[in-house]
Formats: sequence, structure tokens, C-alpha cells
Amino acid sequence: MDPGKTVGLVGIGLVGTALAENLLANGFVVIGFARRELKRRELERLGGRAAESLGEIACAANRVVLSLTDSDAVEEVVLGPGGLLEAGSGLRVIIDTTTGEPERTEALACQLSERGVHLLDAPISGSSEQIRRRQGVILVGGERTAYEFCLDLFQILSEKHYYLGRPGAGSRAKLASNLILGLNRLALAEGLVFAERLGLDLETFMAMARTTPAYSAAMDVKGKKMLCGDFTPQSRITQHHKDLRIILEYADRLGQELPLAQLHKKILEQCIAVGEGDLDTSAVIRELRRMGKSDTKR
Repeated sequence: MDPGKTVGLVGIGLVGTALAENLLANGFVVIGFARRELKRRELERLGGRAAESLGEIACAANRVVLSLTDSDAVEEVVLGPGGLLEAGSGLRVIIDTTTGEPERTEALACQLSERGVHLLDAPISGSSEQIRRRQGVILVGGERTAYEFCLDLFQILSEKHYYLGRPGAGSRAKLASNLILGLNRLALAEGLVFAERLGLDLETFMAMARTTPAYSAAMDVKGKKMLCGDFTPQSRITQHHKDLRIILEYADRLGQELPLAQLHKKILEQCIAVGEGDLDTSAVIRELRRMGKSDTKR
């Protein structure tokens, strides 16, 4: 097996599956691991190879992509018992696409460097469907030599990627980007609910809004889902809630007030409380509809 054409993958969820599809379509061998056997079998159906352990991946590939939920999961996969480092293999670079905590990313990069392994934090801005179409934007932090060693992968996985500097830079950029992205999505949902209560036809309104200065990419990515009520997940409410928790923790350390982000987090918590956490982030429109006063005359 050619090590240059073999890529390890840990995490076969919405994003991990999209990454695997693009790699497989471009002639790479993808050997992947997920805790759930169902996910491993799904990778095999795509044409990949399922690993039964993390050590098997570390022995087969010198580059491993992580697509996990948070920094806790990343540290467990890399440093924990039976983790990637325990295998003692030819692993050279770990590409972490997880939206995690920048300081923990930096600390992990330092630990790995002492073991001769590079960590690139490379979170991706975009939904799983955008990533599938190579329209997600990869934000890369880490050693430049490691970035250049993985440039072929970044060029395959996205039409756009940015090298931002030292370890943790990609994670920091993703948090700031996600703050803006989430608020754009929330503003769209609120505007649609308002237009609906004004008695406007929402499809006509959306077509018009796209041509005005009110336009944002959220209209293209989430607009149809909001109009149709199709909340099949491409990015989950629980995941963005986790991102907002991290964003607000860092803002607090920096002494910055984020009033809009605070409100957004509360709205997501209300969605989660009624069982909508695993729905697509576009389902935030449901909570905005629920917030209407019952005595409103239409």
C-alpha cells in the first residue's frame, strides 16, 4: 500500500463522510475508524477500508485526518489508551478538522512535536454538504513544512484553503468565522419569520432578498431548508451550541462582550430543550416561530 496515497480518517460522521468521499474519488485509499460499527460499515460501502482500532490506522497511514466533536475527543484519540501515538508507527502529520479550543490545540501540537509528529489544526468553514461539493473553506494552522507536506490533500478537499500561521491559528479563525456564520443564519431565520407574519410569500421574498444588500450566503445554504422545513442535518444545532460555548468562554477571557452571541446561545438551548439538538442548524427558525406572541393579530 502506497503510504503517499493512503490517508487515515478518525470520525465518520457528517463531515468525515464527506471528506472520505472526496479522497476516495481522487484515488486515495481511506482507512477509517469510528466507535460505532455502523459508521465503519458505511465507509466500506463508500469504497474505504474500515479499521478495527486506532493503532491499525496509525500503522497504515503517515497522515491521519480527525473529524471529531470537540477537544476532549481529539485528546482521547491521539493521546489516550489505544490512541494513535501508542501504536509507535510512521505517523507524521495529524490533520485535525475539529472545531476545538485553540489553547488545547496548541498544547497538543507541542506534545506531538516532541514525539516527531506534526499537528495541523484545519477546521473547515461550511456544512457537510458544502464540504462534499468542495465548497468548504479549510483554515490551517501549524508548521509550514507540515502544511506543504499535506498540500495535495487540502487541494483535493476544498477549492479554497488558507494557511494562517502557527498552531492554533486555524482554530481561532474558525471560532471567529463561526460567530459570524451563526448570526447570519439566525438573522435570516428571524427575517423570514417576520416576512411570514407580514403576510408575504416566503419564496418570493427570498428571491427578492437575494438581490438586495441584505444578502448573505446563509440564504443559499440554509434558505431552502428553512422554507421547506427540511431539517435533515448538514450541521447540527448541538455542534453549533458547543462552538458558541467555546466562543463565549474566549470572549470572557478577552473582556469582550458578545451580546448577539449570548442571545443566539440561549435560542439554541431552547431548541435543544425541546429535542431539536440533532436537527440541522436551520431548524432555529422553529424556535423563532415559537417566540411569537399568541395574541398577535395577523
